[in-house]
Amino acid sequence: MARSSSPDDARAAGQALLDLGAGNAVITLGARGVLWCAPGGAELIPAMAPGPVAETVGAGDAFNGGLAAALASGMAPREALRFASAVAGISVTRPGAAASMPTRAEVEELLARS
Repeated sequence: MARSSSPDDARAAGQALLDLGAGNAVITLGARGVLWCAPGGAELIPAMAPGPVAETVGAGDAFNGGLAAALASGMAPREALRFASAVAGISVTRPGAAASMPTRAEVEELLARS
């Protein structure tokens, strides 16, 4: 996963990774969401924040953990990226790193509202 500052930069980075042989590329864009690049196109998955940002420490870990858990449970990539976005979105509304991680029920509640 790479982090980029603009959607155009993210698309270019994603395409470069695909050109190097990656099957998919995921580029985080902070509050703008995450860009999923796959052969045949790219899709912006919006960020989800159910409240004001308290702290961003641990947001990347929250996103990666959420993505890994979602994919391991059999979710399709787009659904898994939405799940990961929700995990990270909740985590930034709380201080701390480990203490900010949401429960699965909290993530599912946010997804149902989004």
